[in-house]
Amino acid sequence: MTRDALIARVREVIAKPVPLSGSGKTAERHRRLFEVGREDVSLARLVEAHWDAVAILAEAGRDAEQGVLYGVWAAEAPDKVLRMEGLVLSGAKPFCSGAGIVDRALVTVKEPEARLVDVDLRGRVGEIHFDDGAWKTSAFSETKTSLATLDAVAVKEADVIGEAGFYLWRPGFWHGACGPAACWAGGAAGLVQWAFKQTRDDAHTQAHLGAMSAAVWSMEAVLRVAGDEIDDAWDAIDSAQIRALRVRHLVEQGCTDVIRRLARAYGPHPLAMDEAISRRYQELDLYVRQCHAERDLEALGRVLRAVKQT
Repeated sequence: MTRDALIARVREVIAKPVPLSGSGKTAERHRRLFEVGREDVSLARLVEAHWDAVAILAEAGRDAEQGVLYGVWAAEAPDKVLRMEGLVLSGAKPFCSGAGIVDRALVTVKEPEARLVDVDLRGRVGEIHFDDGAWKTSAFSETKTSLATLDAVAVKEADVIGEAGFYLWRPGFWHGACGPAACWAGGAAGLVQWAFKQTRDDAHTQAHLGAMSAAVWSMEAVLRVAGDEIDDAWDAIDSAQIRALRVRHLVEQGCTDVIRRLARAYGPHPLAMDEAISRRYQELDLYVRQCHAERDLEALGRVLRAVKQT
């Protein structure tokens, strides 16, 4: 998919609203994200961020601007700090997906206190600079992940979302963390969908195909149960964190199994000779690294001990 085609498809997908988390239809939300991931992993990366931004704004009692494509720029790095002095933003922000594509971004500010700001990116020539030179992989090349440097970007009081710490401490933070997992699962489903169309039918390939199918089924089940639980207990933050960490771990494990088995079943040919499947394979492998692996498992163990829940 070319960059222009990707942008057009993103805008087509987001034109149909998705249920908010806790609306009674969270499982449907997860399903929509899963299906977008199955269609295209780059598409899912941009669509998920937009739908997450819409949900964050709703949680703050705000409506998203109609016809606008949003991003969420919340990555932090010790040597890349964004400050807000008064109502002026200055500094750097890493891992900004959709740079030069999205119209607005919900941006986390680190100093002098943690804030979330809705930044209109349109018409900011000379104020916001994007550098994607550090992005060396071809995976997600169309989604334009860049380092953003903000040079005295003025915002309005109304652009500051919630109180200090709002982004991390709201219940929806953990509910929203299930969204990327739904996209990962969909990306893996796309790999399995490709595998089912192949003609190789030796015993080893069939065994891998069966295992991959089971992995996708289990991920779909996890996302469906998680959606129902979110609807039943929207504002229970401890439970939300436990659930999100469990979901992300289980889906990451399922995707990793699919990635491993696909290569073992079909060898190097599709990864080297099939552009679409190679790109999906690489993008999924990179996308699931948003799961922090053992660090997330440690966090899960700690919160389980703290609330004495099994």
